[in-house]
Amino acid sequence: MNRNTVKAAVMTAPGKIGTQTFPYPEVGDGAMVIALEACGICGTDKHTWRGETTQYGGTPAETTTPFPIIPGHEIVGTVAEIGKAARSGLEYTGKPLGVGDRVVMCPDILCGRCWYCRNAFGFPLCEKIRGYGNHFTATETPHLLGGWAEHIYVRPDAFVFKVPDSLSPEIAVMTELMAVTYNLDKAKEFYSMDGEGFGSGATVAIQGVGPMGMLHVLKARLMGAGDIIALDRSDYRLAFARTFGADHTINVNGLSSREIADAVRDLTEGRGADVAVECTGFAEAIPTGLDMIRRGGTYIVAGVFAEVGDITINPHHLAAKQARVIGMCNHPPTAYPASLKLLDKAQHAFPLRDFVTHVFAVTDARAAMDRVMDIEGCMKVVIAPEGGRIVARG
Repeated sequence: MNRNTVKAAVMTAPGKIGTQTFPYPEVGDGAMVIALEACGICGTDKHTWRGETTQYGGTPAETTTPFPIIPGHEIVGTVAEIGKAARSGLEYTGKPLGVGDRVVMCPDILCGRCWYCRNAFGFPLCEKIRGYGNHFTATETPHLLGGWAEHIYVRPDAFVFKVPDSLSPEIAVMTELMAVTYNLDKAKEFYSMDGEGFGSGATVAIQGVGPMGMLHVLKARLMGAGDIIALDRSDYRLAFARTFGADHTINVNGLSSREIADAVRDLTEGRGADVAVECTGFAEAIPTGLDMIRRGGTYIVAGVFAEVGDITINPHHLAAKQARVIGMCNHPPTAYPASLKLLDKAQHAFPLRDFVTHVFAVTDARAAMDRVMDIEGCMKVVIAPEGGRIVARG
């Protein structure tokens, strides 16, 4: 690895990616550079690859992918270089940082000045929110603002979290995705004696058990769910879900929307799930998900981060059910310390090391995308500088 230059995978348009070389960035007083150990390929990256490039649609933050970009926002690595001020001021919880420390990143950059930022909402609703790996063009200095690279530049306004020594990079790379599951914590806020929201013993249905759905299975189990129902079209992923805590699995191949919802009702004494979470990334799954929750149930839309089109929903059915719908397009930075702790505890009870099934080099990003678009026999695909394996640098 040449310290004067950095290799990165650059997506120049939907479906087009290659390797480019950039200058190693200058590190200011409040910034740092991370040597990447691994960076996951997310469902958001799959949206962009398919040409679904509008994000935060219908809000002041709406943006379209500014190709060319360096993708990647599920980041774990070690501090390679750090400015003096960043040593004591960049880690979100106040921990000191030095060269060699393992860290993960929250990819979001917030303006800190808009009405939403200044009113301190837990979930970042910033009108100017931008994210590593999605919203920064690779043509502008410092270039390295995405994780599919040998190094990544960390701005002074970024959120970084120190990883405990007990977490390997293979598990720490799951942190950002685990933070996304905080929508289940949001559902828990609505729990009441009237039976709304997510409480202990609740039946939770997860639509789609790719990486995001799989960690929702894990999080629901850790939060005290009763029965967890995993729905997918891949027997491989459904079997995987059982190892992460699912009690029941439904293969939806060949089933109509009504048949899928009926299958969930059959497992819930005819009522439907207390909580259902959409993790498919496809709008067509949402009417089915709304049908499978019980009266007074909660439905969480978690997988549709990009603009994927319209669907038809009967508003009377929502009203008649007195359903609660939670839209999720982000996660709070405060979710990261808790997610690191949960992963640290869960690694002793669940096969978290099996989560990453494929590792590709930065120079093999095209092959990585081909693999991740084929769900069979595949769970988490990551990019790592070494390729073929994740090398711990700490």
